[in-house]
Amino acid sequence: MRISKWALVLATLFLVVLCPLVAPAQQQAPAVRGGAQPNAAIMREVRHELVMLPWYSVFDNLGYSVNGYRVTLVGQVVRPSLKSDAEAAVKNIEGVESVDNQIEVLPPSPNDDQIRRAEFRAIYSQPSLQRYAEGAVPPIHIVVENGHVSLEGAVSTEADKDVANIQANGVPGVFSVTNNLVVTNGK
Repeated sequence: MRISKWALVLATLFLVVLCPLVAPAQQQAPAVRGGAQPNAAIMREVRHELVMLPWYSVFDNLGYSVNGYRVTLVGQVVRPSLKSDAEAAVKNIEGVESVDNQIEVLPPSPNDDQIRRAEFRAIYSQPSLQRYAEGAVPPIHIVVENGHVSLEGAVSTEADKDVANIQANGVPGVFSVTNNLVVTNGK
């Protein structure tokens, strides 16, 4: 049984390295202009377009807000092309008049790449967190910049948030961990 757990972890890591997983775009609270509700159709389309980006992975973090017909993109990405791909995809949505692309491109670093892989193994190999790796859209994003780790996304319980934080802090070579995970159930 122990071999099959490690086989699952290695297979998952293989998929992450060669076939980046599509992760959900994290939606920020939309701004309201003039008391009107933001265009729900635009919000759905923006989320859909961001989730469908082929190189969007567990190591990227994309968010957005919609203010009328203006979309603001935020977050951090490993590949510079993902920033421009996200902007191009959102610009083509019917009804979007302008896109403010505030996505940060993380600096290339072999050390950060090593930390990303180690963080992925530490978090997603933890028995209580393995269920988050089962879907095609892992909800825990691992953002690494100059040895500093930020956990973004959502988990079901406060305990899962705490376990992810403990696992992330246990990776050698990490200077700091910021746990921005949101608990969706409040348990």
